[in-house]
Amino acid sequence: MSEKLPANAVVVESALREVGAQGEIVVLPEKAPTAATAAAQLGCEVGAIANSLIFDADGSPLLVLTSGAHRVDVELIARTAGVERVRRATPEFVRQATGQPIGGVAPVGHPAPVRTLVDNWLSKHEVVWAAGGHPHTVFPTTFDELVRITGGTPVDVE
Repeated sequence: MSEKLPANAVVVESALREVGAQGEIVVLPEKAPTAATAAAQLGCEVGAIANSLIFDADGSPLLVLTSGAHRVDVELIARTAGVERVRRATPEFVRQATGQPIGGVAPVGHPAPVRTLVDNWLSKHEVVWAAGGHPHTVFPTTFDELVRITGGTPVDVE
């Protein structure tokens, strides 16, 4: 990569190499805090963007990697995860759990493993794009690789 990666993206890049992921981190010209902005810059369908959403699940972090085409049904996710309550996490909670900012949370590279659920819908796309630890970075992957590198559980999210 010719462009210098932000510090969080370097951590994610290292984590990707450690788990044998194939994709390289791409630095986008503009921030991509939403699936729509990422898809527009990448020239792909919004459904091929893996949104990394951190939830507070009874006080523990829960990462839901959902297709940009979906909204997460928190009641369904709570039942699936076997917890009482799932709610959107605060920016501080996200940073503490992942070491990364909202709008750039990668599926890997966290200080400690985070329980992960992966939206089955992402399997419909040959290439899936996930955040690279910073709002300007993403990397290509596949549904199967995403499940493997996160130790995630494939689920329906809506």
